This record gives sequence, C-alpha cells and structure tokens, in this order.
Amino acid sequence: MSSKLKVLQVIPKLGYGGAETGCYDLAHYLHEQNAKSYIVTSGGPLLKYIDRKKVKLIRLPVQSKNPVLIFLNSIILIFIILFCGINIIHARSRAPAWACLIASKITGRKFVTTFHGTYNFNNSIKKFYNSVMVKSDLIIAGSNFIFSHINENYFNYLNKNQKLLTIFRGINLEYFDSTKINNDAETKLMNEWKIDRTLSFYNKKIILFPGRLTSWKGHETFIESLNIFKNKNPDKLFFAIILGSDQGRKIYKKKIQRLVEQYRLIQDILFIDNCDQMPLAYKISNIVTNCSIEPEAFGRVAVEAQAMEKVIVASDIGGSKETIIDNKTGFLFKAGDAIALSDKLAHIFELDETTLKSMGIEGRKNVIKKFNVEKMCFSTYSEYIKLIS
Repeated sequence: MSSKLKVLQVIPKLGYGGAETGCYDLAHYLHEQNAKSYIVTSGGPLLKYIDRKKVKLIRLPVQSKNPVLIFLNSIILIFIILFCGINIIHARSRAPAWACLIASKITGRKFVTTFHGTYNFNNSIKKFYNSVMVKSDLIIAGSNFIFSHINENYFNYLNKNQKLLTIFRGINLEYFDSTKINNDAETKLMNEWKIDRTLSFYNKKIILFPGRLTSWKGHETFIESLNIFKNKNPDKLFFAIILGSDQGRKIYKKKIQRLVEQYRLIQDILFIDNCDQMPLAYKISNIVTNCSIEPEAFGRVAVEAQAMEKVIVASDIGGSKETIIDNKTGFLFKAGDAIALSDKLAHIFELDETTLKSMGIEGRKNVIKKFNVEKMCFSTYSEYIKLIS
C-alpha cells in the first residue's frame, strides 16, 4: 500500500517553526516508507536542507491570503494532483488550506489538515476563514489543548464523517542531543555572540529565551522578572539571551530594548536575531524560559530544552502544561506574572548540580517517550494509510 501512497504537503513557507519542521520531517520519513513525497511552498530557509532526491519541491505563492491568488493556486494544485497521481493533500495553514480544499473537492482526493495554532478570531468572518482547517477528512491537533480548542470553538463545523485526533508534534532527538556537541562548537558560538567563557567561573548562569519577537511571547514579562530577580537577589548572577527575529516588528523590538535600558539591564541581556544551530544555543545555556502570555499550541521550545537536558521554566497555559512535568522536568509559573517567574528563577539558582542534572535526564526521557519525531511521523503515516484504504 505504501508504494501507492503519494502525499502532497502544502505550507506557506519553510522556516524553522514547529509546523515547518514537522512538514520537513514527515516529507523525508514518507520516502523511507516507499511513499512519494511532495511539498508545495513559497520558499524559506529550510529549503536548502531538503533532499531533492527524496522529496519533490514545487514553488507556489501559497502564503498569500489574496482570494484571487488562492483560487489560482487551487487551479495549479488540481493539475499537480492529477499529473502526479496524488492521493493525500495535507494543508498546514489556513490560506493554502482554502486552495487545497477546492482542489480536493474537484479531484476527489483525501484532504488532511493540521491545526497548528489557536487561530484567534474576534468576529464571524475571521472564524469562518479559520474554519477551513476543520473542513478536511482528517483533522490533526498538535496537542490535547488544541484538540479541546477545536471542539469548543468549531464544533458546529464538524461532522460525523470526519476524524479528529491528537498527534503530538515531535522533534529530532538525534539533532537535539547534547552529547553530540563538542566544546569547540560551543566556544565558537560564544565567541560569535561575544559571550565571556568565564561566566561559569563567577557562578553566572546563562538564561536563554528563544522565540520570535512578538508581544504575546511575553518578552516584557521576562525582562520585568529579571529586574525583580536582580533587585531581590544581588548575589545571584545571570546573563540572559533573548534569541529571535522581530520579523519586521521594529516598534516592538525598540519597546523591549527601551525596557532593558529603563531597568539598567543592558550589561545583563543580549539580543540575538537568529541561530541556525539551536542545539548549540541550548547547550551553552543553564536555564531556558518560555514566557508566553497567550496559550502555545504545543510549545516546541519546552520540548527542545528537555531533549537537550536543560531545565525549562514556562507559562502554565497551553501546550506547555502537557509537555512539561512540573517540578520534575521543569517548572511552570503563572502566565504574565513577572514576580512568579522571578521566584522560579531564584528557586532554580538554589538547586545543586546533581538535582539540575537529574531534572535534565528526566526531561530527555519525557521527550523520548512522548515527543520524538519518529512517533509523530509514524502516527501520521498510519492515518494516511487508513484514509486511502
């Protein structure tokens, strides 16, 4: 059956986010299962890593929300589906999902969607636009939180002929493996970022906050918590790295930079736009934070940090409540509460190295058991087979 399986995944852009890496991983996994794998996307930095012998790549402006372009994309998708003999169309975002829906209806192919976010709405028009993600034969939720969100907000769009299930996102445990990183690579990165290698000599802990610069990620909460922490614990030294692109949000970046200046934390916080080797960024850190003030659909940072055997501190909302075992593989704090985050950081500073190492080991065990990429790919592949059977 697998040799007959031909899957077309459609995603706006192949960047380094959870949806994109999941698409990339699944595309290569399908080839290993003797299935034909295709990706339609507008571009993105992850393209250079795709093995073109295993995955057929087609460039289309599927990132556009323009109704005319969506319709044109659907026409082109119809020709691709018929010419390549595609039997599963898998959309990973709303704009391309509308084009895929039209194409699936006309060609009679099975349609799959992955609900990667909460897709907020404040009116019926936006909700209808979002609803395309539940108009497929198979709806995949990336976490139990998203599964509940779909049932609570889109129940009227669901019908008995559809299947809705949770398939946890997975990460590549060979890539996120601290034992595969050598000291030279660490030194090189710290030199590039102009971080003093002697920080550990002064008992300074490096606190890493990865995530694109947008208000709901909670950068203001993070900076405020560091100010509180520094004032309450002058003997506990830290160096924080805010790692993420502003993606054009120049005003927001200036706002949080001014906050750093206001609290006189310029010498304590470093802004880095991007990092192509995230395992390295995790490896050089002592503590990883995820401070979202709105629910994360999954919370990939928390899983990656655990895989790298690092202690994670995250908001107690959304997917993080499922991916972190509180007080065992990491810590949860009240979302948006800078004092609560400061207190958690102070608690971690008090823990001895044996306890921190034990938490790191438990964190990796947690990821291996629940959130590895092979499990995600196998579960999705199995559902594909059921659909075409």
